[in-house]
Amino acid sequence: MDFVITGDGSKTLYNAEIGECYHSKHGAVQESRHVFIKTGLDHYVQQTGALDVAILEVGFGTGLNFLQTADYIRDKSFRVDYVGIEGFPLPLDTIAATGYDETVDAGVWSAYVNNYEGALQQSVRIHERLQLHIAHTLLMDFDSEKRFDVLYFDAFAAVHQPEMWSDLALGHIAQFVKPGGVFVTYAITGNLKRSMKSLGFSIEKAPGAPGKREMLRATKQ
Repeated sequence: MDFVITGDGSKTLYNAEIGECYHSKHGAVQESRHVFIKTGLDHYVQQTGALDVAILEVGFGTGLNFLQTADYIRDKSFRVDYVGIEGFPLPLDTIAATGYDETVDAGVWSAYVNNYEGALQQSVRIHERLQLHIAHTLLMDFDSEKRFDVLYFDAFAAVHQPEMWSDLALGHIAQFVKPGGVFVTYAITGNLKRSMKSLGFSIEKAPGAPGKREMLRATKQ
């Protein structure tokens, strides 16, 4: 896999087997912050005032969304339990070469790279208000007794990985979202909206990250 410089100067990985980059070519970091932090996590906390937030990510990849989450909560008072699902974890040397150390606090970056391999085995504490576990499993094989407040859905696009966006896959992952929990993703299609409505979510069109006019936020009823 090769690195690609995106529109905001940050890097993303191009996966030739899938035929797509891990993050937006219009700006990897700005997409992460807009879609998952601003429209997902920050929205949920502002709406609920939660002091403990459980986050589930579909498509952990490089860990960019986790890093932006970790950096965002540094000056916040709430705690985060973060679980990422990743069927094909990247090697640590690839993670280290992303350049994402330049986008977050040095302590956040150091704790991430030092605990990345351990997090693939079990939940690890990144700092006193943040823990991370990377579930090394395919989406349909994921299971957990936990229920989550915010779901970052960051799979490759449906044109490249349609099985990740099927009614079956969405139904499987939706069961892990608590009532009142928020599902966010960079995409918005008629099929996706219909699937989420059928699963008991209310649908919102939110402004998209650069390169996309709209994105989806859905709240479980």
